[in-house]
Amino acid sequence: MLSVVRLRASRFRNLSEIELEPSPTGLTVVQGPNGSGKTSLLEALGYCSILRSFRKVASEAVIQAGSDGAALGCAVVHGGRHVDIAVDIALARRDQATRNGRRVESARELLQVLRITLFTPDDLDIVKGGPSLRRELLDDAVAGVSPRLGADRAELERILRHRNALLRQLGGRMTSEAATTLDVWDERLAVTGERVVAGRERVVAELQPYAEEAFSAIAPSAGKLELRYVRSFDGPLERAIGLARADDLRRQVTTVGPQRDDLELSGGGLDARTRLSQGRQRATALAIRLATHRYLTEVTGTTPVLLLDDAFSELDESTARALMHELPRGQAFLTTAGPLPPGAAADLVVQLRGGRLAS
Repeated sequence: MLSVVRLRASRFRNLSEIELEPSPTGLTVVQGPNGSGKTSLLEALGYCSILRSFRKVASEAVIQAGSDGAALGCAVVHGGRHVDIAVDIALARRDQATRNGRRVESARELLQVLRITLFTPDDLDIVKGGPSLRRELLDDAVAGVSPRLGADRAELERILRHRNALLRQLGGRMTSEAATTLDVWDERLAVTGERVVAGRERVVAELQPYAEEAFSAIAPSAGKLELRYVRSFDGPLERAIGLARADDLRRQVTTVGPQRDDLELSGGGLDARTRLSQGRQRATALAIRLATHRYLTEVTGTTPVLLLDDAFSELDESTARALMHELPRGQAFLTTAGPLPPGAAADLVVQLRGGRLAS
């Protein structure tokens, strides 16, 4: 069992000083007008899991204006053990995190005790947006299944930074010394890239039945939801990198590899990105999130904490009821500027006004 029993946030966005003791096993609803800090509260909780903002901003952006740092604390019960997570965010330096007082070197150590699943209205971009969002979803699932495998994503990003910097430095002209250095980065890219692709393809295959089931429940007349991982290269990655070297040198960027792959989604045999209605696209995004949550629960034996950030605001009533019915048991946080969604039964409701909580 996984449960957040206390969340503290200090100088985090507009949350000057708050402490929340949520329902340990059910639904905690945070109500308040727009701008009151509802999303920031969930962002603070997410930060204690993934050591970054799910809003995809730099850590400096979450520090309250006029302050030189922010502090977060999260008390978790995981598998019967109490774990205290603390995160210190400061300007002009790397975040510092501890787990039961011991320094944490990477988010992998936090994921071992606190996993989250996030639903937001922006999830529509998973379907309508570019491939990077779909790759990110897969990589997060891979990291959730195995934090060690998830480390390959960070290593891939490091390799690409160095390789692309070298290509820019060469300016389209190769030397024997540069060729030797590029050989080293090519080898590392091939080895790490193959592991990243293998992890993603495994997750797609294992996620497929969960996605079908979730989509059928949310959009019962929309047909079958299908996932397909599409590589940006043919054959072994090492060979593809070698064949692309001249083009990479000319364009000064790495043109093949897992950083160019995509996850294709189709509903009822139609391309979800271009041929489904927006309502069906939203159902697809919801199904993907719900499927990932169930998949991680099954594989890890622990139910992630659900963060529902205004997730029902743009759903019609039937879809909202279907989603609420399909949400699995476990701890969940829901933010809303209005009444509870149809079918929601809250264990705890708190009000948030101007960054301050009131029961």
